[in-house]
Amino acid sequence: MVGSPLIAAWIAHTAFWGLLLYGCAVGELNRRRITVFLLLWLAGRVGLQYIPYAPAHAMFSSFVAVLDIALVFVIFRSDVSLT
Repeated sequence: MVGSPLIAAWIAHTAFWGLLLYGCAVGELNRRRITVFLLLWLAGRVGLQYIPYAPAHAMFSSFVAVLDIALVFVIFRSDVSLT
């Protein structure tokens, strides 16, 4: 069954990988920055399992969404205007 949390998680992960590729393609992300973001992603993926709070593993998609926000600021050097 597909619900809105699953769709939001899918959007966050798609945006993360898409922003990494886009940032690399336009030259805004060098190898060091890509490595940092990938290590942060990996730390969240592995590290959230060890938090004693029961639904901590469910917070991974929110963690990825925060990484998305950081990538937008790094790549575009500001927030993206919706208007």
